[in-house]
Amino acid sequence: MDETNKSPNVVWHHGHVTKEDRSKLLGFNNKVLWFTGLSGSGKSTIAREVEKKLHEKGILSYALDGDNVRHGLNNNLGFSPEDREENIRRIGEVTKLFYDSGVFVLVCFISPYKKDRDRVREIVGDDFVEVLVDCSLEECEKRDTKGLYKKAREGIIKDFTGISAPYEKPENPEIVVDTVELNVEDCIKKILNSIGV
Repeated sequence: MDETNKSPNVVWHHGHVTKEDRSKLLGFNNKVLWFTGLSGSGKSTIAREVEKKLHEKGILSYALDGDNVRHGLNNNLGFSPEDREENIRRIGEVTKLFYDSGVFVLVCFISPYKKDRDRVREIVGDDFVEVLVDCSLEECEKRDTKGLYKKAREGIIKDFTGISAPYEKPENPEIVVDTVELNVEDCIKKILNSIGV
């Protein structure tokens, strides 16, 4: 996508309340947990459970789910490499706004390309935590609750990650949860322990 701002006369306005002020008001320092992995690996399930646990601890959090965002903000995007890049660019900007508001943000998108995840890491900063939800393609295909892999194998779905489109696995994620080896509860414990909550 073209990175040129098409509105060069638009100026960013800084408010009088900082992210630090919001963190102090809320009583915690927030982070962005960026869940990445193949379709069916367990990203949304784990993110929703982490969101619930944070809520129970009195930590304001919000999960941004790939499917949900494609119903609204990104409903005009398909799954070509260019559209995937724009999908992550947009959600990265939304994530930054949520993060600046002081909310703990849990983002669960396949986000198959390293450069797109790295771009979000750059705009968020040190509080970006990449969580690889690791699961073999074979296991994801066995789970296939939505029937997507079957359709991809039949050629009905084009540009499907892991089948007809690439997935660039993170090389150095902050957290790895293997959903073949660990159950959901153990994944949640590992994530919460890793971020000190």
